[in-house]
Amino acid sequence: MKKLSYLFFVLMFGLMVLGTVPAKAQCAMCTATVESSNKSGNHATKGLNAGIMYLLAAPYLAVAACGFIWYKSYRRKNVALNVPNEKFNLN
Repeated sequence: MKKLSYLFFVLMFGLMVLGTVPAKAQCAMCTATVESSNKSGNHATKGLNAGIMYLLAAPYLAVAACGFIWYKSYRRKNVALNVPNEKFNLN
Protein backbone atom coordinates (compact mmCIF):
# COMPACT_ATOMS: atom_id res chain seq x y z
CA MET A 1 0.00 0.00 0.00
CA LYS A 2 2.86 2.33 0.82
CA LYS A 3 4.52 1.66 -2.55
CA LEU A 4 1.26 2.43 -4.32
CA SER A 5 0.86 5.79 -2.60
CA TYR A 6 4.52 6.62 -3.32
CA LEU A 7 4.04 5.73 -6.99
CA PHE A 8 0.87 7.83 -7.14
CA PHE A 9 2.71 10.81 -5.63
CA VAL A 10 5.60 10.49 -8.09
CA LEU A 11 3.19 10.16 -11.00
CA MET A 12 1.17 13.23 -10.00
CA PHE A 13 4.31 15.28 -9.39
CA GLY A 14 5.71 14.25 -12.77
CA LEU A 15 2.49 15.18 -14.53
CA MET A 16 2.45 18.57 -12.84
CA VAL A 17 6.05 19.31 -13.79
CA LEU A 18 5.94 17.95 -17.33
CA GLY A 19 2.41 19.06 -18.13
CA THR A 20 3.06 22.78 -17.96
CA VAL A 21 2.12 25.05 -20.83
CA PRO A 22 4.18 28.17 -21.47
CA ALA A 23 2.11 31.31 -21.24
CA LYS A 24 2.71 35.00 -21.79
CA ALA A 25 1.90 37.06 -18.75
CA GLN A 26 1.85 40.42 -20.49
CA CYS A 27 -0.66 41.89 -22.85
CA ALA A 28 0.46 42.54 -26.42
CA MET A 29 0.62 46.31 -25.90
CA CYS A 30 2.87 46.04 -22.82
CA THR A 31 5.18 43.62 -24.62
CA ALA A 32 5.46 45.89 -27.66
CA THR A 33 6.16 48.94 -25.49
CA VAL A 34 8.90 47.21 -23.52
CA GLU A 35 10.53 45.75 -26.63
CA SER A 36 10.51 49.06 -28.51
CA SER A 37 11.82 51.03 -25.53
CA ASN A 38 14.57 48.49 -24.98
CA LYS A 39 15.67 48.68 -28.62
CA SER A 40 15.70 52.49 -28.58
CA GLY A 41 17.98 52.59 -25.55
CA ASN A 42 15.38 53.65 -22.99
CA HIS A 43 15.85 51.89 -19.68
CA ALA A 44 12.19 51.42 -18.80
CA THR A 45 12.74 47.68 -18.61
CA LYS A 46 14.77 48.10 -15.41
CA GLY A 47 11.79 49.76 -13.73
CA LEU A 48 9.45 47.08 -15.00
CA ASN A 49 11.73 44.34 -13.67
CA ALA A 50 12.02 46.10 -10.30
CA GLY A 51 8.23 46.35 -10.10
CA ILE A 52 7.85 42.65 -10.88
CA MET A 53 10.36 41.75 -8.17
CA TYR A 54 8.55 43.98 -5.68
CA LEU A 55 5.22 42.31 -6.45
CA LEU A 56 6.88 38.91 -6.19
CA ALA A 57 8.49 39.57 -2.80
CA ALA A 58 5.55 41.28 -1.08
CA PRO A 59 3.44 38.16 -0.34
CA TYR A 60 6.44 36.24 0.98
CA LEU A 61 7.39 39.10 3.28
CA ALA A 62 3.80 39.38 4.55
CA VAL A 63 3.61 35.66 5.33
CA ALA A 64 7.03 35.76 7.01
CA ALA A 65 5.96 38.71 9.19
CA CYS A 66 2.73 36.95 10.21
CA GLY A 67 4.66 33.77 11.01
CA PHE A 68 7.19 35.68 13.12
CA ILE A 69 4.44 37.47 15.06
CA TRP A 70 2.60 34.17 15.57
CA TYR A 71 5.80 32.49 16.78
CA LYS A 72 6.61 35.28 19.21
CA SER A 73 3.10 35.44 20.67
CA TYR A 74 2.37 31.72 21.04
CA ARG A 75 5.68 30.19 22.05
CA ARG A 76 5.92 28.85 25.57
CA LYS A 77 8.29 30.45 28.02
CA ASN A 78 9.62 28.92 31.23
CA VAL A 79 7.49 25.81 31.14
CA ALA A 80 8.12 23.56 34.13
CA LEU A 81 7.57 19.89 33.40
CA ASN A 82 6.73 18.11 36.62
CA VAL A 83 7.49 14.55 35.59
CA PRO A 84 7.82 12.05 38.43
CA ASN A 85 10.92 9.90 38.55
CA GLU A 86 8.81 6.75 38.94
CA LYS A 87 8.24 4.27 36.18
CA PHE A 88 4.70 4.21 34.89
CA ASN A 89 2.77 1.83 32.70
CA LEU A 90 0.95 3.10 29.61
CA ASN A 91 -1.35 0.06 29.30
